[in-house]
Amino acid sequence: MRPKNLALRVARTALEKGARSIQILDLRGKADYADLLVLCSGSSTRQVGGIADAGEKDLLKAKVRPASVEGMASAQWVLLDYIDVIVHVFLDDVRAYYDIEGLWMDA
Repeated sequence: MRPKNLALRVARTALEKGARSIQILDLRGKADYADLLVLCSGSSTRQVGGIADAGEKDLLKAKVRPASVEGMASAQWVLLDYIDVIVHVFLDDVRAYYDIEGLWMDA
């Protein structure tokens, strides 16, 4: 699956699960570890875990598996690594603290 299509699909799934502040950042030419970042927030650890789980399951239907998944145990910040696309699902306050958007303002 092309990175753009993967990012849009996981963002759509996140929206269906009630994610807020969904952003897709284009890092092509700016970072060597991924082409796109998908960022979104949930209001509770249960919602963060649910958003990440739904995104992963939806992509598995398309036979796309993450290279790694981090943070599901605490579900405060879950990272799904699809090599060219990195998905971050945050609790609101954790997202504000790490301010990944601020790190990539020019993306």
